[in-house]
Amino acid sequence: MAAAETADTQLMLGVGLIEKDTNGEVLWVWCYPSTTAALRNLLLRKCCLTDENKLLHPFVFGQYRRTWFYITTVEVPDSSVLKKVTHFSIVLTAKDFNPEKYAAFTRILCRMYLKHGSPVKMMESYIAVLTKGICQSEENGSFLSKDFDARKAYLAGSIKDIVSQFGMETVILYTALMLKKRIVVFHPRIEAVQEFTRTLPALVWHRQDWATLHSYVHLNSDELEALQMCTGYIAGFVDSEVSNRPDLYDVFVNLADSEITVAPLAKAEAMTMGKLHKEIGQLIVQAAEDPEKSDSQVIKDISLKTRELLTNLASFAEVSDDGEKPALSFEALKQKRFPPATENFLYHLAAAEHMLKI
Repeated sequence: MAAAETADTQLMLGVGLIEKDTNGEVLWVWCYPSTTAALRNLLLRKCCLTDENKLLHPFVFGQYRRTWFYITTVEVPDSSVLKKVTHFSIVLTAKDFNPEKYAAFTRILCRMYLKHGSPVKMMESYIAVLTKGICQSEENGSFLSKDFDARKAYLAGSIKDIVSQFGMETVILYTALMLKKRIVVFHPRIEAVQEFTRTLPALVWHRQDWATLHSYVHLNSDELEALQMCTGYIAGFVDSEVSNRPDLYDVFVNLADSEITVAPLAKAEAMTMGKLHKEIGQLIVQAAEDPEKSDSQVIKDISLKTRELLTNLASFAEVSDDGEKPALSFEALKQKRFPPATENFLYHLAAAEHMLKI
């Protein structure tokens, strides 16, 4: 138990404080331990206090070069001890994806700062969670790290909502994820972008890989460079200008207009839909439209179909003479005489799952 707790507590990387003063200036005020200039600039950009449209976003999260960031922002009431501050943001960086866990903890830290007006209490609580996985405080609420299971975070979004918006077109998203393609999602509201993008990795549950998620990206050269180093990704944007950047995506989702566009090159290469896709699409829609089924049951149904697909694919693989694990050759796949769209999809899927004979 102690070992598990230690493993969990070593996930946090740092805590920071950003303030907006009565003159409207936004400043990086404090952090523990130190942080890099690049990360600090990124977090200032992500925190809504630097935003020109003055909209307050209570909680945002995202990922940058394998570091997750979670930012809670509050308005300072007149009764607070913070007299020269109108708003502030508490930033947490961590190694893991768990928005609910870090939203709960940053809310406690915000209450502490509002009450004491000094980062000292926040630092004490941060160290307590870092070392023991718990911080208790009568007036600000207590926080227990192990209450927030990673699996729960994976299942927090709604697949049913995605299917009710996109219907059969959901299979395009499923295909893109299975083939580790680049998906860009646009909506002017960051909350809508985050809710939608965080749910997508659940369509490929067998991987349980949320490292592909970049739920809040700006059209900033450093961020885009970091993004383009990833093989496949799900990237969320609030800037409509991203639609004019075909170099960034294979599949573009305009969430505001409920439109999915497949880039011509991706379509020609591996994203042409065939009979198999129609079959998977129907299964997804039927499962999602069943009022008796919960979101996690829908994910399970899709996952079972994926397993069946991968098992079939593995059965075409050939065992090599040198004792390596079975691999699939293009010739063996051709012999099965699948329709072209299916053959192409299975070939690229074998590549994505590292099952292809090189």
